[in-house]
Amino acid sequence: MKRTWHGYWINGSNGTCNYNAPVGPAPYLRKTFACATVPKKAVVYLCGLGWHELYVNGQKVDDRVLAPVVTQYDRRASFIDYDVTALLRPGKNALVVLLGNGWYNCHTHEVWCFDKAPWRDFPKLLCDVEIDGRVAVSSNASWKTIASPVTFDGLRNGEFYDAAKEIPGFADPDFDDSAWRAARQCNPPGGLIVREDLEPCKVMRRIDAAGSTTLADGAVVYDFALNMAGHCDITVSGPAGAEVALQYSERVADNGDIDRENIAKFVKEGVFQEDHYRLKGQGEESWSPRFTYHGFRYVKVILSGGAKLSAIRACMVHNAFAGAGAFACSHDVANQLQAMTQQSFLSNFVGIPTDCPHREKNGWTGDAQLATETGLWNYDVRRAFTHFVQLLADTQRPSGQLPGIAPTGGWGFNWGSGPAWDTLLFEYPWRLYLFCGDTATISRHYGAMKLYLDYCQGMSEGNLVRFGLGDWCPFDKDHMAPVELTSSAYYFYDATLMAEFARILGRGDEATQYQTLAGRIRSAINAKFHRGDGIYAGGEWTSLATALYFGLAPDAERGKIAAALAEKVRANAHKVDFGILGAKYVPRVLADNGYADDAFKLLTQTDFPGWGHWAKLGETTLWESWAGGSSRNHIMFGDLSAWFYQYLGGISPTKEGPGCKHVLIRPCFVRDLDWVKVSHECLRGTFHSEWKREHGIIRCRFVIPASCTADIVLPGLEAMHNVSGEQAVDLPENQE
Repeated sequence: MKRTWHGYWINGSNGTCNYNAPVGPAPYLRKTFACATVPKKAVVYLCGLGWHELYVNGQKVDDRVLAPVVTQYDRRASFIDYDVTALLRPGKNALVVLLGNGWYNCHTHEVWCFDKAPWRDFPKLLCDVEIDGRVAVSSNASWKTIASPVTFDGLRNGEFYDAAKEIPGFADPDFDDSAWRAARQCNPPGGLIVREDLEPCKVMRRIDAAGSTTLADGAVVYDFALNMAGHCDITVSGPAGAEVALQYSERVADNGDIDRENIAKFVKEGVFQEDHYRLKGQGEESWSPRFTYHGFRYVKVILSGGAKLSAIRACMVHNAFAGAGAFACSHDVANQLQAMTQQSFLSNFVGIPTDCPHREKNGWTGDAQLATETGLWNYDVRRAFTHFVQLLADTQRPSGQLPGIAPTGGWGFNWGSGPAWDTLLFEYPWRLYLFCGDTATISRHYGAMKLYLDYCQGMSEGNLVRFGLGDWCPFDKDHMAPVELTSSAYYFYDATLMAEFARILGRGDEATQYQTLAGRIRSAINAKFHRGDGIYAGGEWTSLATALYFGLAPDAERGKIAAALAEKVRANAHKVDFGILGAKYVPRVLADNGYADDAFKLLTQTDFPGWGHWAKLGETTLWESWAGGSSRNHIMFGDLSAWFYQYLGGISPTKEGPGCKHVLIRPCFVRDLDWVKVSHECLRGTFHSEWKREHGIIRCRFVIPASCTADIVLPGLEAMHNVSGEQAVDLPENQE
């Protein structure tokens, strides 16, 4: 339900924002008000853009950070309900909002042109305070404003803080704010003002340094032994005016100094991933930045003016998701890869799913769609996925075209998008339906999906499409599958899903229409790319896997294609030869067609190139490229965690019982494993699947929640249909 606001938009600026406007300090905006009695219920409704912190009577209201989560501001902006009942008191009260730039005012030039975003303006807020059902305070020109000690903040740059400019008591009711000037009424951001709809970002872990290196110039590089998203908090002492600079990096050079050459070059102005603290000179001082975050494992600390560092910790920041799954097995590399994938997923979910937490922080749709199932198996991401698919829909042009990143200030429509990326608009609703039984997201975005398929039809020639990045970041570009094949396959997939969505929503005629379209696309793909004898296109791994993964190949050819693919994988000693699309398809189709042992070796062997090689090097996150020359904290190669759940644990949601009401359990008893344990918590309860080898027997144990059913399919045994509760099954190893 739409909220009726009593306040209007205000900011702390004296001027008008334009693309050349200087960036000022983060402003405080303050309002005092009286309460006659102790309130029974008091709520602050606040939309503070880009990011904000809320203080009431001297206290920060909660522990969320980087709030609210980014939106496409000219289409939608989020407000947050803060329950402040316990913080108010009879008599005078004070409310203060500190505003940072965040995504709303990206003021530094970078290659994605957010400095030219159509919504860009100075930070601003809209606020109502409701006490016992009555609006007691609203944002208007009676609020007061002044510059805060946050002298600079930029999304990809960092934050500067001057402790000498602190204002003691700034949020206390009796503070004298007579020197503060009046706030200024300003224009709204342009979009609908909607309630925040997902888990907030928080500091989820605090990590001490595992070691340090002192450089020749006296600077110290701290190693936190984990690649992450977040910032550092520090404790320092020294005279007034002394300074601490923190420079964040995920890599170090041979001499121990940080190395950011591969990630800093896209930010064209100002510092990159760097925080500065200027001391006030009053004993020990503790600080951490508020309005930025970084991607890092290493932090270089540069002290000047007599500053002394007594403590430093890394603060890992991401959405405060509840866990939804666990995987463990007898193979150390597989367990390590599971941990690396989880860390990459969380590092790239600071508000929205991103490609990397340092260089870009962009909501690349291709990365997000490839990690959809990994996210759902491991975490309760329902609300976050719903938020992001709405954000993507908000970027859609009237033609149906989608950008490769969301949000976007206009960049990403003519490069970086394409069906393999754009399919997120379909993939999130489909997987939310299978895992969670969610039909509302399908219904909400059905029109946007129709519009996108109309756009693809307009871009197609002979029912094939040629635009998009394709199998991005392949190991060998000469072995890259044709973009026309992979993009057309996603066009087919989206049309197939659209037929399914139409049936779910009771639109039978449209279901037939989209199924017919999918059939035409499938025929066109086979006519152009099927060479016969189990070969598609030039026989690239991803080409073969595409035909199987999407169900494009004739049934009579599936066995030949799978055998040809398995032979190629073995001939290459199970070292990878694909990009991000093949990284999802190849292990899955191998396992689906009787080659699970080869798929597992492909995922875990430790020679270059491959996932296992990253683990062998001691990495804690997944890389952007097999050779590691660019980002080393990406999620786009991260479907392997979902593979572990689905193929080793054997659990698969089904469209016959969406929301995990009915699942298929069919584990692969990989020879390199002695045991596997998997659990997944859905809305109906927790599934368990585990098996172990014991004296020539594979002992299996499955637990299906009472409100769910499962079909259990094991080799050499009659299938068990529609079972619930705990099921224990033993089978001889030679039956596997």
